[in-house]
Amino acid sequence: MQRRSFIRKTVAATAGSAFLLHNDTLAALAHELSGFRRDNTEQLARDERFWLPVQRAFRPSPHFINLENGYFSPMPLETQEAWMDNIREINGLHTFYMRRRQFSERENIRQMLAELAGVSPDEVALLRNTTEALDNLIMGLPLQKGDEFIITDQDYPNMVEAAHMRAKREGIVVKTIALPLHPKSDADVLQAYERAMTARTKAMLVTHVINLTGQVLPVRELCQLGKRRQVEVLVDGAHAFGQLNFKIPDLDCDYYGTSLHKWLCAPLGSGMLYIRKEKIAHIWPLFGDVSTGEDNIRKFERNGTQPCSNHLAIANAIRFHQLIGSELKEERLRYLCHYWAEKVADWSHITLNMPLARGLSCALGNVAVKGMTPAQLADFLYDKHRIFTVAIDMPTVKGVRITPHLYTTLSDLDKLVAALKSLA
Repeated sequence: MQRRSFIRKTVAATAGSAFLLHNDTLAALAHELSGFRRDNTEQLARDERFWLPVQRAFRPSPHFINLENGYFSPMPLETQEAWMDNIREINGLHTFYMRRRQFSERENIRQMLAELAGVSPDEVALLRNTTEALDNLIMGLPLQKGDEFIITDQDYPNMVEAAHMRAKREGIVVKTIALPLHPKSDADVLQAYERAMTARTKAMLVTHVINLTGQVLPVRELCQLGKRRQVEVLVDGAHAFGQLNFKIPDLDCDYYGTSLHKWLCAPLGSGMLYIRKEKIAHIWPLFGDVSTGEDNIRKFERNGTQPCSNHLAIANAIRFHQLIGSELKEERLRYLCHYWAEKVADWSHITLNMPLARGLSCALGNVAVKGMTPAQLADFLYDKHRIFTVAIDMPTVKGVRITPHLYTTLSDLDKLVAALKSLA
């Protein structure tokens, strides 16, 4: 009790300007959050008293307001400290760690990730990012010349280029469909995919959360559509895992790739590939491997020396995520996104390139100002108001992407709204 009191008083006194040893930091945060009831998620997501200690768990730059958390999410201070401790320990132990400990400790992380995702550890590969995960699938599916692969005009460029590279090399046919920017319902999205399917369609890419606009696609329904038509469905979950409240079995999917350094707040350069157990043997790994076993998920990890310090800190990121809870985290992120978007939605000079319906969006949003290019708007927000965003200038979407995070304050978002209002 004396130790708990010391931690509580020290954290209150420093107000986030300093932190204790990382284990104590997480314990102190857990203590601060324990006094709040969890029976009304929507109400708690709007209770700024609850989120103040969560905000203090991060250390964003004081020189600008960062509303571009989509590239990667910052680590909480506790995870940062654990990550740096890992680097120091591994360098101290040197090759002893790499030869004696890294494999068993990676298995522990695999177990934690599998539990978070709701799947078996034998279905989870630890990789570096979504691109590496999905390239294993795009390049490894047993496709033949003339087979069709469906993508959309809003899929991530790295995956699109991988599909076109395989088309150029092996003669598969890539079909690009137009994804509705403002669908009236999930049926609009399903119809767009189904209309493109033929007897030659063997695979399709489905993005769980569109990185340009934040639109959430009906992944479960699309996976079920694929199974009815005997089409393999590859799910790009880069922006969904750690942002939305779900388990992979909820999606009824066979393949899922994601980046853990995005909304899970793990170290930069950590990712995950899920493949349903009975599908593993049919996929060729991206890197050379003939000794692991065709049905062993670990065959996808033969990419050379591993960043073990990153892998170990995934455990800390998971514990921080679980301290808040997936359901509450999703609710808070959606609240922050809708907080600013709903204030500007009816302004005549504003265009929202994002759905506002509850099930169709969460943390990511996109806004445009009439008469300004995306680059001009992004420059204006940063140069005049020190608000950092990213310009999205694609044929399908033109605007700036706004991605608040758990450390974002309502005051930060009010400044964004005021800046957009000044352009009327």
